[in-house]
Amino acid sequence: MINTNLNLEEITQKIAEQSPNINADRKIPDQLINEMAQKGFFRLLIPKTYKGEEIDYLDYLSLVQEISKADGSMGWCFNQNNILSTNAAIMPKTLAEEIWSDQRAILCNGPTQYANAIPTEGGYRLTGRWNFSSGSQHATWVIAISTIENRDPTKKINMMIPQKDVNFFDVWQVNGLKGTGSFSFEVNDFFVPEEYTFPEFNETEEKGGLYVIPKNLLFASGFASVALGVARGALDKAIEISKTKVPQEQQLLQEQSATQREIGHAEALWGSSNAFVLQKAEHVWNEARNNGKLEIEDRIELRLASTHAIRQSAEVVNMAYTICGASSIFEGNPIQRKFQDAHAITQQIQGRLSHYETAGQFFLGIEPQGRMF
Repeated sequence: MINTNLNLEEITQKIAEQSPNINADRKIPDQLINEMAQKGFFRLLIPKTYKGEEIDYLDYLSLVQEISKADGSMGWCFNQNNILSTNAAIMPKTLAEEIWSDQRAILCNGPTQYANAIPTEGGYRLTGRWNFSSGSQHATWVIAISTIENRDPTKKINMMIPQKDVNFFDVWQVNGLKGTGSFSFEVNDFFVPEEYTFPEFNETEEKGGLYVIPKNLLFASGFASVALGVARGALDKAIEISKTKVPQEQQLLQEQSATQREIGHAEALWGSSNAFVLQKAEHVWNEARNNGKLEIEDRIELRLASTHAIRQSAEVVNMAYTICGASSIFEGNPIQRKFQDAHAITQQIQGRLSHYETAGQFFLGIEPQGRMF
């Protein structure tokens, strides 16, 4: 799957060992990122044209889940940075070759707070600010999305800027997904050459199924896999603790009927949510590879499954948190970190409850109003 001598079990063990530091330092350690980049973990969705892995979509979701089980912030950045690399399929060939000639290349971006690009000789003068740039502290390039002055505001443009050339603002004072280091970045009247830009919805000559699936859906299913991985890690930890912890009742947690019931319920929630995502993802993957296009129903259903998995994963983590009792509240307990991470994920755009509304509109025969499918 990955062109590497370092297997997944070894890298997830290293991530799990670093998880307390990732949380405390609010960033992924450079040594860990460098090692993962060297082994190809950030080239998984890059076209083979540019010496990327272009791996199977379902295999990718499985990888995201396993890495997220070790640490939610690492899983989030891993997914974010990899999906952004699919821009290689739509950017100018010379630009893609330049960026991914560097094995350490990693991209980040963020929602636009404000941005304006003024056309000038050879390129644009860009001013703007972008927030929630996950993985920005270990990225090598930022993608600044902007409108062009006096042109159609719906036709946005991607501008590639070396990470070192933007100003970062540490606004990431949060309780969950701390290690993503999702800072804001800003430029002021910064010159971006024309050859470092490309339209947001550009055509691609790449034929692989990965580049048929819209980035919005790649993000949705990827972050659903992050949530499922965090929940799986929390539930596994609760099961482990229940086998040794003796609370005031002087009876092992695992011997208590309440614990047994909660574990059974949590496993049912996790398993059904995971199966729902995999079922819809497999269908989308088959359509993308075999037909080269997706119907609205395919997109709506994967969005629904992804949102549902994110929301249900938080419920599973709540159960694990409750099972472990008072020990869950301490910062050093992995359950505490996973609790905070799971609830941070529900607040991101991919976990919005409004996605249920969009799906409901479709199933009721109403034109869907949401734009995230």
